[in-house]
Amino acid sequence: MIAINAQQALKSIRNGDLAPIYVILGTVDYLADQLKHAFTQQIPSEEQTMNVGSYDMETTPVAVALDDAMSAPFFGERRLVFINHPYFLTGENKKTKVDHDLDSLQHYFEHPEPSTILVLMAPYEKLDARKKLVKTLKKQATTVEINQVSEAETQRYVQAALDEKQIRIDADALQELVNRTDGQLGLIMGQLPKLMIYAAQSQRIDLAAVQALVTKSLTQNVFDLVNDVLRYQTQPAVELYHELVAAQEAPLKINAILLGQFRLLLQVKIMVHAGYSQGSLASTLKVHPYRVKLAMQTVRHFDQAALRAAYLGLLQTEVQMKTTQRDPELLFELFMVQFVNERQAARTTRSSR
Repeated sequence: MIAINAQQALKSIRNGDLAPIYVILGTVDYLADQLKHAFTQQIPSEEQTMNVGSYDMETTPVAVALDDAMSAPFFGERRLVFINHPYFLTGENKKTKVDHDLDSLQHYFEHPEPSTILVLMAPYEKLDARKKLVKTLKKQATTVEINQVSEAETQRYVQAALDEKQIRIDADALQELVNRTDGQLGLIMGQLPKLMIYAAQSQRIDLAAVQALVTKSLTQNVFDLVNDVLRYQTQPAVELYHELVAAQEAPLKINAILLGQFRLLLQVKIMVHAGYSQGSLASTLKVHPYRVKLAMQTVRHFDQAALRAAYLGLLQTEVQMKTTQRDPELLFELFMVQFVNERQAARTTRSSR
């Protein structure tokens, strides 16, 4: 088995160094699209209509894709076949009427067509390694893993895209761009075009441009809300909550993200104390490395009791939102008042001992 990252794969594909079978494994859509484009560019544009096929396994039998893969190229050197959503390689029990001839697929993995590039686009965290089909695939295929992209890798992709346009970005502007998009590569790359337009004359993206043009994600706003809660900043917390509701964000959704963030903070606090590193935390918790980085920075300043109290208070708020007719914004305000009062009382009790 050959396992490489997206950057290595893009370089080898663009150089024409191609393997007969690839598995693109992971959930980062931006990288999946980049790889798909790079593969397609290896087939001359005038040949793509006849020599590039794409098949969705949720609606099309794999036998159809295999027929294409086993056909000789039409007036060209190569044929390119994409197999999308190969859910039968995972442990997922998907209800579908599509009948897949997996024995024929097994045979193809063992004896791939030399003039065909077969690419399995698998938008999953992992495949089911217990399956014979997957074991064979791992032996025969080049696997490109795109599940997680570190902050450093994300910044390299951004820098490379800007370098092509000879545009530079200030360090604080790049960090703010990462912050406002939760470090999600796809979201960041989606924001670059308007930032490039802004920088058309100056050839520079500064902090003011990012703050003016890139809207904070809901998750980032909730992260700010978390910090207001933990710092007992009742008025800023309530005002931000009202702003989110006014922006048509559902209170239950806001509360769910808040709960998830405090759950993560508690997990990180406990696991850091147990000796886990940032990298091991991200893989163990299956959380984006950037979120783990922010969580580690946050938990240094707050004790476990405060994190636990906030989590339990928000859990109770969610129950009330679902079981009563009380105004959700009022429920959040009551949570803040109760949380701040309880924590201040706890601090007073500790200091008096």
